[in-house]
Amino acid sequence: MNDKTSTPSSARARDIGLPFSGRTGRFNAITDVEGIAVGFRTIEEQTPRPGRKRPVRTGVTAILPHATSETPVPVYAGVHRFNGNGEMTGTHWIEDGGFFLGPVMITNTHAVGMTHHATIQWMLERYRTTYDTDDFLWLMPVVAETYDGVLNDINGQPITETDVHAALDAATSGPVQEGNCGGGTGMIAYGFKGGTGTASRVVEFGGRDYTIGTLVQANHGQRDWLTIRGVPVGEHMRDGTPQSQMQERGSIIVVIATDLPMAPHQLKRLARRAAIGIGRNGTPGGNNSGDIFLAFSTANTHPMAHKAPPRLSLEIVNDELLDPVYLATVDSVEEAVVNAMIAAEDSGGTAHDRFKIQAIQHEPLMEVMRAYGR
Repeated sequence: MNDKTSTPSSARARDIGLPFSGRTGRFNAITDVEGIAVGFRTIEEQTPRPGRKRPVRTGVTAILPHATSETPVPVYAGVHRFNGNGEMTGTHWIEDGGFFLGPVMITNTHAVGMTHHATIQWMLERYRTTYDTDDFLWLMPVVAETYDGVLNDINGQPITETDVHAALDAATSGPVQEGNCGGGTGMIAYGFKGGTGTASRVVEFGGRDYTIGTLVQANHGQRDWLTIRGVPVGEHMRDGTPQSQMQERGSIIVVIATDLPMAPHQLKRLARRAAIGIGRNGTPGGNNSGDIFLAFSTANTHPMAHKAPPRLSLEIVNDELLDPVYLATVDSVEEAVVNAMIAAEDSGGTAHDRFKIQAIQHEPLMEVMRAYGR
């Protein structure tokens, strides 16, 4: 087993010379939005567990808004479903209520129930003074998934309550691990090893700086679609291996966070822009893909509804000025997907696996980019 927490990866897209535009935050990560922490539980095993045929390569990713608060803080949010072959819990209430309460969790397809259950347990313990009352309070955390059954014994359902709690307890601010970690451990993107990626952008709005941070779990696309900064990379890096011939069979979850004060209808519009961000890398949103996006704002902090006053004040930005924010979001999502692939490592290939999924090789990639003047 290999546990990884929020430790920076050794290589990212900008490190190897890929020309991304825009001003990033300090860590070029979702944690550049103040108050957000990210934690992982990563399980990588090379031999099957007793009675099973395949190794376990999976995990859980936890994103905590207002991570240091002693009480749960509602955050305004919006969601968008680009292609719906996937799951993100709590979205019906986000559509109606305009907010969610608690962590955002990402894992594999068959671990949604366990992750939801264990996250509620964790919240009941973490916020005991809030929930150990006679008030009729309920919890509905956000849990999203993508399918890792090519590299992971997904039907063995290896994720436990302990794993979920470990991801939540490991959440920290600062640099964020990418590639084969957390929920992204067993994921594949464009026929290369995929996984967890993050990026951020800083925009000036009304005379002050605000941050847009994104985190993706990239498990989508097929090789011939792959485009990086406008270059048809996938057409030049098809090597005849089974992984380079795979059809679209995965999904992508995009989480967008900002400290810009935005209302739910504006955050829903922001979430839609993730479709353009992932589209820049070539995917058309395949039929078998669950492309599901969440956007939330850490501004406008109000108490939980049962303790809030009858009238609330809400600060929101002017819609007419949002175009630079939309562009920054698209840029950030695009880079986060590539970061996931650049940081990833080869996975599989043992006697117990059906496939070895190779990570994209940096120097051959840059040779293709240089051939196109990029």
